[in-house]
Amino acid sequence: MDSRTEKARRLWEHRAGRYDLGGHCEHVAIRDTRELLCTGARGRTLEVAVGTGRNLRYYPPQVELTGLDLSPAMLAKAREKADDLERSITLVEGDAQDLAFADHSFETVVCTLSLCAIPDQERALREMHRVLVPGGRLLLVDHIEYTRMPLLLRERRREHPRRLPREVAREVGFEVGHHDRLFFGLVERVVAHRPH
Repeated sequence: MDSRTEKARRLWEHRAGRYDLGGHCEHVAIRDTRELLCTGARGRTLEVAVGTGRNLRYYPPQVELTGLDLSPAMLAKAREKADDLERSITLVEGDAQDLAFADHSFETVVCTLSLCAIPDQERALREMHRVLVPGGRLLLVDHIEYTRMPLLLRERRREHPRRLPREVAREVGFEVGHHDRLFFGLVERVVAHRPH
């Protein structure tokens, strides 16, 4: 794990205890987006950056769900939610930029409001592409405020500048079937698939 990823891990470990306190204030459009994307999951599904498990209640019961997160404290919270929901899930501590799964392990990969917090979004999307079966789906929603001025100027100076998720997804081999924006263009939803 590189130093940037270790720093992110420490941050989420620190935030885990309080993370869900703001959940009741989450805008209805974000809750609806979580539900819309998660109900679209099929078969073996990986949620990258599962966090405290906010999405668990939205997955169809027949989905075989694996949740990955960098933070053990976040995973502990996700385990509590899964137990409360009587939801079967495999929880794995790991790095989205270096997934410990074989090629073609999942039919669906879900990532909600987390890609912007991963140090290298291109590496993470390459890994998501790798673990999907041909024809598998990527269901993604993320903050993209950093793609607008004046934040864009600051972003360009970073070692790994963040870019629009759909553009990076295309570059790593996904075919984007749908994308749209919420909140005055500050949040982007993407539905893509790995070509056959």
